[in-house]
Amino acid sequence: MGQTFAQKVLAQAAGLPQVAVGQIVTVKPAHLLTHDNTSAIVGKIDKDLAEFGLVSQDLPIIVLDHVIPASDEKTATGHAKVRKFVAKYGVKNFFDIGEGICHQVVVEKGLARPGTILVGSDSHTCSYGAVGAFATGIDRTEAAALLLTGETWLKVPPTIKITLRGRFPKGVGAKDLVLRIIGDIGADGADYASVEFHGDIGNLSVEERFTVANMGVEMGAKIAVFPVDAQTIRYLKAAGVPRTAYDPVWADKDAQYARELTYNLAKLQPVVACPHKVDNVKPVGEVAGKKIDQALLGTCTNGRLNDLHEAAAVLKGRHVAPQVRLLVLPASRSVYAAATRDGTLLALTQAGAVVLPPGCGPCLGAHQGILAPGETCLSTSNRNFKGRMGCKDAEIYLASPATVAASALHGVITDPRGVGTKARRHEGTKRRVASAPRGRRGAPAKTAKASRKPARGKARR
Repeated sequence: MGQTFAQKVLAQAAGLPQVAVGQIVTVKPAHLLTHDNTSAIVGKIDKDLAEFGLVSQDLPIIVLDHVIPASDEKTATGHAKVRKFVAKYGVKNFFDIGEGICHQVVVEKGLARPGTILVGSDSHTCSYGAVGAFATGIDRTEAAALLLTGETWLKVPPTIKITLRGRFPKGVGAKDLVLRIIGDIGADGADYASVEFHGDIGNLSVEERFTVANMGVEMGAKIAVFPVDAQTIRYLKAAGVPRTAYDPVWADKDAQYARELTYNLAKLQPVVACPHKVDNVKPVGEVAGKKIDQALLGTCTNGRLNDLHEAAAVLKGRHVAPQVRLLVLPASRSVYAAATRDGTLLALTQAGAVVLPPGCGPCLGAHQGILAPGETCLSTSNRNFKGRMGCKDAEIYLASPATVAASALHGVITDPRGVGTKARRHEGTKRRVASAPRGRRGAPAKTAKASRKPARGKARR
């Protein structure tokens, strides 16, 4: 019997010929991601670290990104503790404030490789499935144990197969696709499952795959993964990862799936996830005209160069509505630099946008862009539960970069298909051609809808 992607990767990592769904295996991940929460994680094992040391200087990837620059003394103290830990134990993969959002940085620096296992103390670690990695979130206690032992256990998940056909029509993109899927199957529709994407994958750029994989956890998935193709290989090469440095893994043709779904991309339309559930998805036309106070473009979901280009194409030569605050959050220093060089940030700032340092702050309501009671934000981020952006009496709608830009322009939620673009798409950034990252070291069938579970405070097994 054939094996799924998850079965093959976990069997290989555990040194077994094959594994069954539900089987527990012990593995040694290639990397463990932590961010600002590193100080809390190492605080659990200070004495053990002093006695036994760090299991490997290569294992951790630490990125300070959640509250940057530090907003208060407590945060600054935590950052200082992380820097001391890095220096004391010789952590090789450390990226201080300003380098970018952890999930973007991991891929840009060539640390996420096909066929490998990466875990992180952040639920959106599943993003690296965009390049064919088995990537998933774990909690802080597990992360602490990994720093000492280098090992953890995983349960082999069942797999859902989603087949994509065709191409996106104008005004529709990867964010609309993943929101549509979540709206169809529910926020718990893929609980503890591996979600594999098949079909016309070549019609999605690596950046678009990143958006989809990033939100795998929003449908409850353990991992969300795409196969490695020519685009992936080019993208990784640009990140300093030669083809000889990894062995891609993909499901057998006769693999067994718990469920199979098919989506025709050409028939999709712009959608919006309405408060306060990510699976409360409606066609943009059903909520058009809803007044917004703030628009957020960026985050680990939609903060890449192609996302900024998409918004700039709508906003260039125009100005956002007077009552709207448009915040732009590039996903990394590299994205920020590229968008500066090609004039994208100039077009956005001239349209009235405020550009923030590459980081996470407003997405989780930790720093900058916090909402006031009664306000509404339309965001390209991944979560919209009550209080997510720092105020339990505010509302968050989720949408694509095109929808956010069009809505910021008019001051109300707007279908982007009815808004013309004044800027030509920048050279080398066609919708389905990957704009590759810079080098490692810093060179530049629907189903019944299910109910939303409470937001997860920590990533689950």
